[in-house]
Amino acid sequence: MCIIFFKLDPRPASINAYRLILAANRDEFYNRPAKAADFWGPNSEILSGLDLETGKEGGSWIGINKRGKLAAITNYLEERLNPDAQGRGFLVSNYFLDKDLDSYSYLKKVSTEGHLYNGFNLITAEFKAKQDIVCYYGNRGSPEPIFLKPGIYGLSNSLLDTPWRKIVQGKRHFTSIVNNHSLSSDGLVQELLNVLCNEKLNNPDPDIEVQGEGYNKSMLQAFSAVCVRHPDYGTRTNTVILIDGEGNVTFTERTMLNCDVNKWSTSSFQFKLQE
Repeated sequence: MCIIFFKLDPRPASINAYRLILAANRDEFYNRPAKAADFWGPNSEILSGLDLETGKEGGSWIGINKRGKLAAITNYLEERLNPDAQGRGFLVSNYFLDKDLDSYSYLKKVSTEGHLYNGFNLITAEFKAKQDIVCYYGNRGSPEPIFLKPGIYGLSNSLLDTPWRKIVQGKRHFTSIVNNHSLSSDGLVQELLNVLCNEKLNNPDPDIEVQGEGYNKSMLQAFSAVCVRHPDYGTRTNTVILIDGEGNVTFTERTMLNCDVNKWSTSSFQFKLQE
């Protein structure tokens, strides 16, 4: 499970405003091996965490490169998973490694292969000097990718902006933060981390219960929070990405250490997008 809130403002009125504000949680088994966010790939231009699970090594859940390509994925909550399906994390990594396809064309290609994967939602984007493009595709929804208009969005483990209670509540909290223009960059990051660390349960939520039929009740209750807490499983990485009007990127990752919900490490990266 995962959750992502993001605001798109491709041409902000002020250089002090942000073209993108994104806050995301990765929920996973605490003992699944992973590498914390760092630069990798050709010319070390890709910034993301990496999955180290056997057979899934090199997949990712969210990342950005120095040329303005961004990708993020969430799983789709469903009872029956195909154990032989391809690793969904490679959909993120491969987007950065594919030099020939733009964000929409990449999702168009992915849509023809969607049946090879368990349920997912994938966001791909390009932040360029002349135009910012953000696209979305979910293999349990429309057969075609869509372009996203400027605005505020919430995505968890159903389709984009499905009104799960935690999406509605979290999006309201996120909106109040991103509309507070008095916050410094550091202050904005901290407030967004607070949004991501909200463990309040938003249950009962009939929509989660219907979609998650087959899961036990305690797990579905845990899924109703923005920050998921369940024995051996839950939110283990928070990510905040800011892109300002001049193309300056701030990437902050807060990640759990040693499967201990009380021990965390925070890393921050800053760079300017290359044209």
